[in-house]
Amino acid sequence: MEPFTRSATPDQRTPASRPSRRRLLAAALVLPLALGAAACGGDDSGGSGSDDKVELSIFWWGADKRAELTEQALDLYTQKHPNVTFKKTWQANQGYYDKLATLTAGGNAPDIFQIDDNAISEYATRGVTLDLTPYTSDGKLDVSKFPKSLKEYGQVDGKLVGVAMGENTQGLVYDKTLVDKFKLPAPTTGMSWDDFIKWAASVSKASKVPGTQDPSGIYQALWVYLRQNGKDLYKGNQIAFDEADITKWFQMWKDARAAGATPTPDVIHEGNDSSVSKQLVVTGKAGTSWVWTNQMPELKKNTKNDLGLVAYPGDPSAQWARASLYFSVFRGSPHKDAAVDVVNFLANDPEAGKILGTDRGLPPNLDVRKQIESTVTDPNMKQTIEVQNELGAKFGPTTPSVPPKGHSKVKTELIRIAEEVTYGRQTPEAGAAAFVTAAKAAIGQS
Repeated sequence: MEPFTRSATPDQRTPASRPSRRRLLAAALVLPLALGAAACGGDDSGGSGSDDKVELSIFWWGADKRAELTEQALDLYTQKHPNVTFKKTWQANQGYYDKLATLTAGGNAPDIFQIDDNAISEYATRGVTLDLTPYTSDGKLDVSKFPKSLKEYGQVDGKLVGVAMGENTQGLVYDKTLVDKFKLPAPTTGMSWDDFIKWAASVSKASKVPGTQDPSGIYQALWVYLRQNGKDLYKGNQIAFDEADITKWFQMWKDARAAGATPTPDVIHEGNDSSVSKQLVVTGKAGTSWVWTNQMPELKKNTKNDLGLVAYPGDPSAQWARASLYFSVFRGSPHKDAAVDVVNFLANDPEAGKILGTDRGLPPNLDVRKQIESTVTDPNMKQTIEVQNELGAKFGPTTPSVPPKGHSKVKTELIRIAEEVTYGRQTPEAGAAAFVTAAKAAIGQS
């Protein structure tokens, strides 16, 4: 397998120059997955207790710090299992799934790869991921100390296809230095959407920095808003919202833009198109950004200002404990048992947990999590843990399952259509109708 781009710089190719991930995945799985068929009975090369030499390929995305921590944890595994070495490769988030789809289409998928809700259902239903359920039954993969929500995440069609590597929730990050400088109140967990928009407009007026990134194209913000209003993003393999819901969402942010609470359309687009390290809250182009709580330390690395973290506006019980990321094993790997053992190690080993910290979210193993909480010294990591624990006491029911196949397309369609409304090329009503149609098409809903 050729090395991947070892860089934290996002892939800057235009979408038109990239191969279609759907086409690449389709091509990948027209193949008979001969490797997977040949190894259906499992393998004993490189697993716990074996002396056979094994090199496992592992692929993930993230910034420099994630790469450093992941490599340290994998080096620790090799120290404990000298027969197992790794081909460690990583890149920035943008372009990651294009690369993974290309490798899969060529029959060269990594033995272990990072995946998230955007793609796990698609890769699972196409047969790329190994069913890990048998490993949980025979004790080779231990999820007994995971919270119930994380045990259930990673299941598609009754099969465990990914192991959660962290627990996460939505977080509104604000520029505390900016707020304090102009003697403004900080946003608070539980404030209404209307009050938040008024707060953001007051920040804009006082500081001349737009109070908030416009989240009309940010799916997790819409998802929370829908849950607060008795709806949801999905129910099984169907969308769980209608045009009226999306019209209200788009209209709310149109009014917020008119009130001066958000940046200009071009800057809004920049925020939608940027990696975590270049979110508007750290580039000084907005007073808040809509992220995930585990991204707080990475954001802080990219600004000298102090940052605060609260829940999204509205009732915080609409937020939920979510699997931030997973590691999956390639069904066609010739070293499946060894790969599963590595995933088990990364999720459950106390020393590995200490190394990995909260970069991918709160550790999934609750015993490891308690250990991290008691020893962590990084103030931003501490803040992340404190806020998520505080929010955890307010969480409502978790989502019943990972999003359906096509979720990634739903996300990109939301950004595209929200920006059409932002630029004034569509009304909120027209944009809502377009998004409902696009979302149904993306997940194959008739």
